[in-house]
Amino acid sequence: MGLVNLAMANWRHKLWSSFQGVSYSTTSSRINKSKFDDFRKIRPMILRRIENRGKEYPIKDIVSVAEEILKARHNLITNVTALLKVFPVLTCKFCSEVFVGKEGHLIQTCRSYIRRGNNRLHEWVPGSVNDILVPVESFHLDHMSQGVIKHQQRFDYDRVPAVLELCCQAGAIHPEEILQYSEVHDNPQVSDEDIKNLPVGDLQYVGANALNAWERVRAGLKKLLLVYPSKVCKRCNEVHVGPSGHKARLCGVFKYESWRGTHYWEKAGVNDLVPEKVVWHRRPQDPVVLVDEGRSYYGHAPAIVSLCSHAGAIVPTKYACEMKPQGLSFPFTSSILSCET
Repeated sequence: MGLVNLAMANWRHKLWSSFQGVSYSTTSSRINKSKFDDFRKIRPMILRRIENRGKEYPIKDIVSVAEEILKARHNLITNVTALLKVFPVLTCKFCSEVFVGKEGHLIQTCRSYIRRGNNRLHEWVPGSVNDILVPVESFHLDHMSQGVIKHQQRFDYDRVPAVLELCCQAGAIHPEEILQYSEVHDNPQVSDEDIKNLPVGDLQYVGANALNAWERVRAGLKKLLLVYPSKVCKRCNEVHVGPSGHKARLCGVFKYESWRGTHYWEKAGVNDLVPEKVVWHRRPQDPVVLVDEGRSYYGHAPAIVSLCSHAGAIVPTKYACEMKPQGLSFPFTSSILSCET
């Protein structure tokens, strides 16, 4: 009798559990259906608000800020192009390392996946403006309230500099003229003879103008990003200027990224649109060639700041912490250089 009672108890428990599951599933399905009905009713109102949101832009009070950014950006590219005619810039053949100087450093920081090794010496080649001012591009939108770009539509939209796209949405550039604007203002014509014959005082003036333009661009972008939304992927640094990121499955080049996956969007900052390319900065007290043993003594600086300081421009004090202008230098000896070479 004990076994029979136990079997009956188990059967009643299973039966009661099944009834509970049915009632729970039925209740949850009813709740989901009611939520879906409510969403279907308010969906037209949501779409109407999204369409009307684009009518509030551009904001007239912010147009002058965007125009100031465009002027400062043009001056920045022109002055940097002029400085590169006098001061050489080197970039590594296998990685993104940049150095401002005639001879590259001997610091073993090359970690390119092509060479399949860590902490190797760099192989230096001549650099360009894009090594100092890192280009960041984004999709060009006709208007802010247009639909989200799908993966199949990624070739239907042009790619333009993210700063120009932000200024375009702010009302400083007409959407149909942004491609022509980029071709004209991003490739300034600077003759070699005029720059090489400039005296030292004029070169210092060019460097100061470039550094001033750099600061004005970053200050203006900080204001625009408070008004106009921009997104950046936290894995691959893809930038999208608009209220919501696109759906092009382009995230995934390196191992730590999800291959051909969707982007993980978050709010973009100034460094996402205008990256600070941090490089090793050679100070007057440092040796002619920076060696690996003194890497803890040397300073760092954004590439544009290092280039302007070589031209004689006065660097703002906010960069002094990483540049270490008054810091001690590595006790360099000739035996170290002979071992490295």
